[in-house]
Amino acid sequence: MANTKQAKKRAVQSEKRRARNRSVVTRVRNLVKNLRKTAEVDASKVGGMLPGAIAELDVAARKGVLHRKTASRLKSRISRTANKAKKAAATS
Repeated sequence: MANTKQAKKRAVQSEKRRARNRSVVTRVRNLVKNLRKTAEVDASKVGGMLPGAIAELDVAARKGVLHRKTASRLKSRISRTANKAKKAAATS
């Protein structure tokens, strides 16, 4: 437990940041999850979802919520998934 005034203030600040960061992480995870599910079910919609998901990952990395390489890795993986889904939809 924080004893000094400064430590109490830092604890409050940390809690605020934690709440803000969790909302960003939750949003990013849901976007990635929904994109992957859509790629399995309806590949035609994936193309419209991809730019939004990539933008959210960029925002999370810019804010420091996600490491830039983590964001880059996720962008690469969802792009690969989207391209594979588009290719499969085009051939069938």
